Amino acid sequence: MHSSPHQVGDVMTRAVVAVGRKALFKDIVERMVRWKVSALPVLEGDGRVIGVVSEADLLPKEEFRDSAPDRFTQLHRATDLAKAGAVSAEELMSTPAVTVHTDATLAEAARIMALRHVKRLPVVSSEGVLEGVVSRGDLLKVFLRTDNELADEIRRDIVDVLFPAPVEPVHIMVTDGVATLTGRVGDSARIPLATRLVRGVEGVVDVDCHLTAADTE
Repeated sequence: MHSSPHQVGDVMTRAVVAVGRKALFKDIVERMVRWKVSALPVLEGDGRVIGVVSEADLLPKEEFRDSAPDRFTQLHRATDLAKAGAVSAEELMSTPAVTVHTDATLAEAARIMALRHVKRLPVVSSEGVLEGVVSRGDLLKVFLRTDNELADEIRRDIVDVLFPAPVEPVHIMVTDGVATLTGRVGDSARIPLATRLVRGVEGVVDVDCHLTAADTE
């Protein structure tokens, strides 16, 4: 049976649009517009990721178009000035590229995106060769899992393992991603663990745990 897609390799996009280091400014913009992406990996000849060109790297050319050189010097960093005059991917790209591996968890990928303020991450092999791209939207795909699929996983991987012989049956209901657990179990110490594990199931939005222990009555 299918379990939670815990890893980047389960949700990433494998068909990736990329450019070489000599790609020109206009070609980069055209590819972004055509494929509706906000960033492109920059590759060496063997497919190794050496950087990423994003919309943020391209905007200085337009932002500073009408500004005087002395104003550039006073108000903006040297990197902004360089990118304003750049014409190729190797001049525009941010390097080293912020990447992730296929076996990284979705939580790890989300954390990297948040900390580095990026919307997409190239997915690379141990040699740095491009294997795909994971976006914020890809990470959200887990919330498209059906309520029945989530309930089956919670039953199989959590409830039946933690409470193999409940005092009375444990009922699991998932509605719009919110999991509700009711029933009486023999070990009260495992109830908080069950709540934490259910919350960790990919696709679960929230948990409403009403499990009670026989030893409390």
